[in-house]
Amino acid sequence: MSNVNGVGSNNIYDQINQKNQAQSKALNSQSEESQMFMKLLIAQLQNQDPTSPADPADFMQQISTLSNVESIQNLSKTMENMSNSMLSSQAALQASSMVGQRAYVNTNIAQLHQEEGYVDGLVSLENSVNDVRITIYDAGGNQIDQVSMGAQPKGDHNFVWQGGEGVPPGNYRIVAEVPMGADGEYEEVATYMGFNINSVTLGQNGIGMKVNTAIGSIDMSEVKQLG
Repeated sequence: MSNVNGVGSNNIYDQINQKNQAQSKALNSQSEESQMFMKLLIAQLQNQDPTSPADPADFMQQISTLSNVESIQNLSKTMENMSNSMLSSQAALQASSMVGQRAYVNTNIAQLHQEEGYVDGLVSLENSVNDVRITIYDAGGNQIDQVSMGAQPKGDHNFVWQGGEGVPPGNYRIVAEVPMGADGEYEEVATYMGFNINSVTLGQNGIGMKVNTAIGSIDMSEVKQLG
């Protein structure tokens, strides 16, 4: 796999070069098949019965049929190589455009980088609710803040928490909750916290893309939103 970060040699462009080398090997293989085809024809001519040579029309028809089969095989391989090359190029462009954006990842861990900084995220709601409560805990499990987003409809809703004066940088746990019923009880709902995308890792032909953030490598299936 390759790293797309615009720096160093281990990037998607190296992957494309490797793909081109593979295509060159495929073309050499096709050339060997053509040579084998000609050898079979020569062997057939050398071993035919001189007293009963092959009918020229039948012989030419046979050559034409074999040539058509070879052409179809070569066309199929060429189209496959072109398709793989296009997929790699499109994946490279997409990955390059993602670097520097923010990925909202399915986690409740947030990183406050500086005092009086902020963390951002979003809450995903399956139904409309009359309140969304955001509670912030420090690394020791102590509650340090709690805010209300108020009533919210079904869907995804972004929020920002300001650390404030005296709140040190570090990791914090963000818990989003909604009311369960009229008794005042709350239940936790999914949160997606924002992280800068430092680089993007691609699988073969761009399949299995992962974004690399400060908390590690994240599969794109766990990313709710890019921004």
